[in-house]
Amino acid sequence: MMPFVNLPAQRNAYRNQLEKAEKAVLDSGCYIGGDQVRLLEQELDSYCGAAHAVTCGSGTQAIEIALSVLGLEPGDQVIVPDFTFIAPAECVQKLGGIPVFADIDPRTLQIDPESVEKLVGPKTKGIIAVNLFGQCAPYKKLREIADRHGLWILEDSAQAFGATCTAGDSSSEGKACRACTFGDISITSFYPTKPLGCYGDGGAIFTANPEYAEKARLLANHGSKERYRHIEIGTNGRLDALQAAVLRVKLQHLDQELEQRQQNAKVYDQFFAGLPGFTPQVITDGNTSTYAQYTLLVENRAEFTSRLEKAGIPYCIHYPLPLHEQPCFKKLAANDGAGFASNATTEKVCGQVISLPFCAFTDTQSVVEKISKTF
Repeated sequence: MMPFVNLPAQRNAYRNQLEKAEKAVLDSGCYIGGDQVRLLEQELDSYCGAAHAVTCGSGTQAIEIALSVLGLEPGDQVIVPDFTFIAPAECVQKLGGIPVFADIDPRTLQIDPESVEKLVGPKTKGIIAVNLFGQCAPYKKLREIADRHGLWILEDSAQAFGATCTAGDSSSEGKACRACTFGDISITSFYPTKPLGCYGDGGAIFTANPEYAEKARLLANHGSKERYRHIEIGTNGRLDALQAAVLRVKLQHLDQELEQRQQNAKVYDQFFAGLPGFTPQVITDGNTSTYAQYTLLVENRAEFTSRLEKAGIPYCIHYPLPLHEQPCFKKLAANDGAGFASNATTEKVCGQVISLPFCAFTDTQSVVEKISKTF
């Protein structure tokens, strides 16, 4: 069976650069922090246009640190999308906050501003917007809501580092801005299968606010600015130098890979446009997507997955359950009840959504040829 994400092909493409970078770190004896991490942070800043980048141990850890920087306290409510990976809601609840689950747009699959507006209450402190599957959330409308109610926005760009957004969805009208610049504080993940991935876990926090950046760096290093002097309770959130070296190599090739991802997505788009009952995620005008996954809605998913299995094509269900139905939130629902009403669009999408093999090194033409033979 073909790989869902072809990481071996990517390594082979950059093998000489990667092995040289890896050897330099291993020979240096500096395995935590150091020049590789410092240079990576500078390059991430330059790439996405953020004023400050702070690396850490994972995307999930980046969310937790960002929430702490924003001052989340027990009992605070945070609006999160009901349709996404668990990390945003998980981190809110872990810190004592209350996740409130918003519905999504049925076409873009992004958090729905109208649903967000209805959920704002006296305990609401902020909004976590997830750039799902690789395109930016509707930040212009979300920012209007946030400003109107005095809320902060945390941009979860774990799947969208390198995506761009125009059409007024940023502070620079008409200018294409990159993901990780739309929140009061933003995060990304470097999990291996992400568009920019390392060889383990890794993440980063981005902000234009120097005080936020300073606090994030403090919290990621056990609350310490200097050795054995701890200002706050923090965590071990440091990025390995080896991971930083790998990311620095891959960052050099990211734009080329993103272009190839868009070409690969067009192959899928053209194929499914001719099939009734199949609807790819809509990319909003003015947005570019990293296509962290190629995701579509299928009216008869069970039949389609049977065809894929017979053809030897792997697939994933991103995501099979609304977050508010996850067992870990049942106690919260019973005790608080906020944000646990039915989200009709999310529930429908969870029953139809499916993701196909996809990355810059995926032969999407071969995939569609195999699929077409099953019809």
